[in-house]
Amino acid sequence: MSKQQPAPAPAPAPAPEAAPAEEKKPEKKEKPKAPKRRIQVGKLYKVDGGAVSRLRKECPRCGRGYFMAQHKNRLTCGHCGYTTYTSKS
Repeated sequence: MSKQQPAPAPAPAPAPEAAPAEEKKPEKKEKPKAPKRRIQVGKLYKVDGGAVSRLRKECPRCGRGYFMAQHKNRLTCGHCGYTTYTSKS
């Protein structure tokens, strides 16, 4: 008794690929970035004779060495994001 194995089923024919309509996306224009301005350390202190005084307020969270940026209506720490608003008067 010999068993015959069934013949393998023929592979399905590949479906014809429809040519997709190539849509060209408009190229994104890069916006010009402003150059990063770093403040000079000498502009943060004032020297009177032998005494040194700080010209800007320091951050209460971060402590010494972290000065707060001065804006129109607020002081902001660039390190931790602490913000103090000034009065409107």
